Amino acid sequence: MARITASVYTSHVPAIGAAIDLGKTHEPYWQPLFKGYEFSKQWLKDNPPDVIFLVYNDHATAFSLEMIPTFAIGCAAQFQPADEGWGPRPVPVVQGHPELAAHITQSVIQDDFDLTIVNKMDVDHGLTVPLSLMCGQPEGPEPAWPCPVIPFAVNVVQYPVPSGRRCYELGKAIRKAVESFDENLNVQIWGTGGMTHQLQGPRAGLINREWDNAWLDKLIADPAAAAATPHIDYVREAGSEGIELVMWLIARGAMDDAQAGATAADTPTVRHRFYHVPASNTAVGHLILENPQP
Repeated sequence: MARITASVYTSHVPAIGAAIDLGKTHEPYWQPLFKGYEFSKQWLKDNPPDVIFLVYNDHATAFSLEMIPTFAIGCAAQFQPADEGWGPRPVPVVQGHPELAAHITQSVIQDDFDLTIVNKMDVDHGLTVPLSLMCGQPEGPEPAWPCPVIPFAVNVVQYPVPSGRRCYELGKAIRKAVESFDENLNVQIWGTGGMTHQLQGPRAGLINREWDNAWLDKLIADPAAAAATPHIDYVREAGSEGIELVMWLIARGAMDDAQAGATAADTPTVRHRFYHVPASNTAVGHLILENPQP
C-alpha cells in the first residue's frame, strides 16, 4: 500500500521565486534565507518521495472571484507554470499523478469532504516556490521536478475560508485515502503558505515572531490545539494573510500521531526547523517532520 512518510511545511513567498529566477540567491539579503533550506534539499535527495501531495493556495490565477472552490484537487497528468503577470516562472512543467489523485478524490468525497475536481489548471508561485526551495532549480536538456506532484488548492483568499479544525480533519481523510491505494508508494504531504504577513491596510508589513514560533511549537507538539486556533486569532496575531497557516494543518493531520489510537511511539521526528525574517514583507517558516519507520 501507499504510505505517507513525512510532511514538509514552508512559506511560498513570490519574491523568493523571483530571487531564484534572477540569480540573486547569494546576495546578502537573500543568502540567510536560502541557507536555511540547504539541509532540506539534501534531506529530499536522501529521502526521495514517489509522489508529493502539495497543499497550497491559488492567488487569483487558476481561480478568480467568479469561482472559488474551498478545496480543489488537481487530477490532470500535468500542470503548466502560471503566468502571474510577468510571464511563467522558468521552471519545469509539473507532472501529476492522475491515478492516485483520482483515488484520493473518491475516498475523501466518500468521507464527506466536498472536493472540486480540476482536470486543467495552471499552478502559480504557491506551488512552484516550495518545489524550488526543496528541490533547487532542475537543470539539463529536459529539466524536470524529481517526482510527480498532486496539487491541492485551498481557498484562503476570500472569506469564508475553512477552519483549522476542518483542515486538520481533512488531512486525516487524505491519509486514509493514501493508505488504501493499492500500490507501494512513498508519499510526502506538504503544507505551504504563511507565516505572519499582511499585504494591505494600516498593518501592512506586520511580522509577529513570537506568535509564529509559539504556533510552530504547538503544531509540532499539540496539533489538535493548533487546529483549534480561531480565524480571528490568525488575523489579529498573524495578519490578514497569516490565515494561510490553516493549510499546514492539512499536512499535520496526515501524520501518524494525529490518527485515532495513536501512541507516543507514533510521534514524528523533527528533522529540520527554520525561521527567518524578512523575505520581502513576510516571515518565512519551515519544518520537516518524519513519521516513524514501520
